[in-house]
Amino acid sequence: MTKKIISFSIVIVLLLVTVVYSATTGSIKMGFFEFIDALFDKENSQMEAIRDLRFPRIIVALFAGAALSVSGVLLQSVMRNPLADAGVIGISSGAAFVQLFIISFFPALFFMTPVLAFMGGALACALVFALSWKSGLSPLKLILVGIAINAMFTGLTEAFISLGGSLNTSASSVIGSNLTMRTWKDVSTIVTYGSVGLVTALALYSWCNLLVLQDKTAKSLGFNVARARLLIAAVAVLLSAVSVVVAGVISFVGLLVPHIARRVVGHDHKVLIPFTALAGALLILVADTIGRTIVAPLEIPASTIMAIIGGPFLIFLLRKE
Repeated sequence: MTKKIISFSIVIVLLLVTVVYSATTGSIKMGFFEFIDALFDKENSQMEAIRDLRFPRIIVALFAGAALSVSGVLLQSVMRNPLADAGVIGISSGAAFVQLFIISFFPALFFMTPVLAFMGGALACALVFALSWKSGLSPLKLILVGIAINAMFTGLTEAFISLGGSLNTSASSVIGSNLTMRTWKDVSTIVTYGSVGLVTALALYSWCNLLVLQDKTAKSLGFNVARARLLIAAVAVLLSAVSVVVAGVISFVGLLVPHIARRVVGHDHKVLIPFTALAGALLILVADTIGRTIVAPLEIPASTIMAIIGGPFLIFLLRKE
């Protein structure tokens, strides 16, 4: 228990430090005490710019990281596969394709993109389950099918953008994975849907723990395995879809963070889910801050940094498994 408390404390402190550093670093720079003073000064022009430009970006990065990480934990629980991740098995790319389609042809439905992106992610998830199921879930087959589904939806999205001309070029910028120019409206979207998903995920922790058991054992305890899988998968898809809608497609977060979190706080989802949410928020904020500052004024998207880190990590896990 002491180790878990220390781990939570370290992540929370690092998160607070990173938030302040991210808010005070860039084209507008502030010292820590200057930042604290300006925080309560409504007439400070520098702080006004930080409030309108950096705070929404920071909050979006935090919620996107938490949502993708917890989504990874839930998918790994449902599929009994430590390699499951919304970005790897096609859920994120399915949500992105549907979002692009709606923005291009039905712009009046733009306000419904979180729900429609959820449907796209759910379709991808259902395809992965259906095509990899054969008297049970084979971990290797599930990942291979997931990678194929991911490639299919990614290819459809790229073809759609290429064939659609200026209409889809402008629409593609909406689903881009760069967190630049995120607004308070984006914050409202990801906080609303993300909070629902995260709270529901935490409420389902006991089901996640039971899914670790073999199906026969769980059923003998009176546990409805099929219903639990369906509901937990739906929450995972919701979390990844809302992240795609606001922050774009960022892969490997749900793969990297849960694996490290299990080593730090163990396998009990009551502790694992909140720790993963905090660690995921920290990771994406660090990735975005590095991408924004390392070659300023140019920016490297957080998704690119995660791909650089996550690709080798996936290979490491595959070799280990």
